[in-house]
Amino acid sequence: MTPETNAAADLRPTLEQERHDIRQQLGDLGVGADSAELTYDANFADSSQVTAERGETEALIATLTESLKAVEAALARMEQGTYGVCEKCGGSITGARLEAMPTATRCINCASLP
Repeated sequence: MTPETNAAADLRPTLEQERHDIRQQLGDLGVGADSAELTYDANFADSSQVTAERGETEALIATLTESLKAVEAALARMEQGTYGVCEKCGGSITGARLEAMPTATRCINCASLP
């Protein structure tokens, strides 16, 4: 078993917990699996505050959604046996990099390339 394979086995529970936590956060924001509709009280006195809160919430939802996609993609790579393989050069992503960034898709050398 290579260090990268060990990293995948060790990081699966971490990624699964992160997926659960993100889904919970999205649910707490009122975003379901099939709905991203936000609702606010139309009679709220300060519409600028509602607009600001809506913008902040939408930005948070976008960030959480992107994080969820990255986590789910990492879990899918684990299932396919390609977790820890750089998508750019095909080389190994080190265990240390995966531990620091479990959703990494590129090795440290390729991470800085466009």
